[in-house]
Amino acid sequence: MDPLSVPAAIEARRSVKHFKPDPIDSATLDRLIELTLTSPSSWNLQPWRIVLVQDAARRQALHEVAFRQPQVLEAPVTFVFAVDVRAWERDLPPMVEQARAAGAWPDAYCEVVKNVAPQGQHGLDGAGLLREYAIKDAMIAATHTVLAAQSLGLGTTFMNGYVEAGVKEVIGAADRPEIAIAVLLPVGHPLELPANPGRFARGERVFEERLPPG
Repeated sequence: MDPLSVPAAIEARRSVKHFKPDPIDSATLDRLIELTLTSPSSWNLQPWRIVLVQDAARRQALHEVAFRQPQVLEAPVTFVFAVDVRAWERDLPPMVEQARAAGAWPDAYCEVVKNVAPQGQHGLDGAGLLREYAIKDAMIAATHTVLAAQSLGLGTTFMNGYVEAGVKEVIGAADRPEIAIAVLLPVGHPLELPANPGRFARGERVFEERLPPG
């Protein structure tokens, strides 16, 4: 099938609860990963660390720490979106040089980033917000995955129900306090397409300039 357009993928997306056991072909999986990695992030620091869980035993282990939800067992692959909240300290210099070499950032802006980004990251750290900001970036990346998967004929479901310590154990990060888990994302061929449960009316969720009185 031809890939869906972005608007068509957005309109067609549903949270898939059951998957066929069919594998995802390697070319499609590679394309999905490529599209995921185009995601934007604060200062382009890309704090996500995406672990593809495909091995049967590891999927079973992940299933156990995700409250035994069936999607993890049924889908051929689960994207575990983790973040490394300390990675910016080593990733910032090569990222700036990569942007400079690509001609994306002029020299003056590169110097601004090198000086200002560390201040911002330290400020977030001091306020206890470094993890939260990294997870926001990972969720943006996961949304890219969801829409890309839909466009390629695959289904997905965001999963927030899991024991974080257990997921870290499954992906080999149990002893790494700098790693946090943002979301689990099973990906595969839908067994069935759920109906659209509907959304609240625009006037109940979208407002001009200010929220209405509570």
